[in-house]
Amino acid sequence: MHIKRIENHRETHKINVIITGATGMVGEGVLHECLLHADVERILVINRKPCGVQHPKLTEIVHPDLFDLSSIESQLEGYNACFFCLGVSSVGMDEAKYSRITYDLTLYIAGLVSSVNPGMVFCYVTGTGTDSTEQGKSMWARVKGKTENQLLKLPFKRAYMFRPGYIHPIKGLKNMHRYYAAFTWLYPVLRRLLPKHVITLSELGKAMIDLVNHEYESNILESKDMVKIAQR
Repeated sequence: MHIKRIENHRETHKINVIITGATGMVGEGVLHECLLHADVERILVINRKPCGVQHPKLTEIVHPDLFDLSSIESQLEGYNACFFCLGVSSVGMDEAKYSRITYDLTLYIAGLVSSVNPGMVFCYVTGTGTDSTEQGKSMWARVKGKTENQLLKLPFKRAYMFRPGYIHPIKGLKNMHRYYAAFTWLYPVLRRLLPKHVITLSELGKAMIDLVNHEYESNILESKDMVKIAQR
């Protein structure tokens, strides 16, 4: 049964969020939703190159070496959420190189923001099929699973692992992956046939925003969970 949200019965605090990966499709979409949302008061994006977005809510730090944020550490204080959308495809990469970016970099940044922001909510984008056992045959799934497991041990207020399947992009944004663009026309069919594995990028962003103020029963979120949260 769908329960309509009654806003005045739900305690809501203003959201100050750090976003990584805003020059990619998912990060750009999450940033877009944050800019539109009334509960989001302040946004800090950390990128290797400019994201090309300007807004009164938005501060951008362009920092070439994301493995060493010591010079900007003081600028990371005062945030109650982090939406970690930074990632790379494993195609053509060996495990060591993929782990360097997916595991080492993620844990470095997550460890830093958790240490300077007690009480932060952390949302991490992984993917459907991530291997929590860390023992499977799929390299990317093992590395993602290891990353998730370590993130859940960090001293965040709450941490959520987002495992989307197909993500339908937001029309008008510029960082859509070419292979997503090729399937956009199939979205209505996929949504009907595979509702547990299909989500819009807008729903993903809205779910992240909702989770900063409102808990969910699981730390591991599949597409169906994201849709449910986005519609609360």
